[in-house]
Amino acid sequence: MGKLDNVNICIAGGGTGGHLSIVKALASACKDLNIKCIYIGSTMGQDKAWFGKDSLDNALFSQTYFLDSKPVVGRNIIKKLINLLFILKASLQARKILKQEKVSHVISVGGFSSAPASFGAFMYKCPLFLHEQNSILGQANSVLAKKALAIFSSFPLKVADKEVLQTSYPVKGAFFDKARTRESIDSILFAGGSQGAKAINDLALKLAPLLDSKGIKIVHQTGKLDCERVKQAYLDLDIKASVFDFSNDMPKLMASTDFAISRSGASTLWELSATGLPALFVPYPFAAKNHQFFNAKFLESKSLCLLYTQDDLEEKSPKALLDEILAFPLKEASSKLQTLIHKDGTKEIIEKMLEYKKA
Repeated sequence: MGKLDNVNICIAGGGTGGHLSIVKALASACKDLNIKCIYIGSTMGQDKAWFGKDSLDNALFSQTYFLDSKPVVGRNIIKKLINLLFILKASLQARKILKQEKVSHVISVGGFSSAPASFGAFMYKCPLFLHEQNSILGQANSVLAKKALAIFSSFPLKVADKEVLQTSYPVKGAFFDKARTRESIDSILFAGGSQGAKAINDLALKLAPLLDSKGIKIVHQTGKLDCERVKQAYLDLDIKASVFDFSNDMPKLMASTDFAISRSGASTLWELSATGLPALFVPYPFAAKNHQFFNAKFLESKSLCLLYTQDDLEEKSPKALLDEILAFPLKEASSKLQTLIHKDGTKEIIEKMLEYKKA
């Protein structure tokens, strides 16, 4: 694709790492496609840390803007009204930025920091698109859906009176490069996300004696706060395990293991799928709208994962759970998971956006 001089994409949203990883993937795709893009985020949350002037990824954008937008969800009525005034002011600023930058398309990835640029797009009469990473619409995307031209999702999302374009999830190529079909369980990865999950850590320690007796290697990402406790617990059990707080090379880590016990955030679920690593999912019980449960439910409905809530696990004996894991149709699931996702999901999103022209 040659240089598109009349195309300038604004990517909006963030606040949390999940949303911001999508922003980064979209911006990287724009760069690969030789398309100019800007970013509009918030002064709150992690937006500046990811894309501020001193960040490594600031260079992905021709310009970055951070507006004083504030969250509304979960606030009392007075705080909601005050924060809505901040959003209105920021939306007017965003409209001015979109006009100044001659933006042709706006895509919002959700989060409270997506509101100003999205409302600014309405005012500027610029095509607005949404990316929903989870299996149900987040709070911000639910509000914006009525005015958006289309919604991109990797799940079979259904939104009344709105076109949903199902595309592959934005996953790094390294996960696909290291994909393989598992035939036996010789190692298990326990992973609770970047912050760790005590429920998964405790489950790993309950299963550890049984896994050790069967010669199954334990690879355990604990999160920073619980790492020392878990390391000591393995020492007390006299069980060898690979224990660490966090890894910057998840593709390599997933490639080296045969089964995972994990949370079910969208990025993790699709990374596991890309590398062909079947999992038992334990959804984070306090996720907004219980979206982690419904993310995992999508794979469970296809018999491609095991799914237990934290409460369910309390009633399951370690032996019964391990028996169920070892009886899982590993090879079939590992093979089928890889067919659900393909490389270049972000480029697919950008190219579909470009089919729409600004009025």
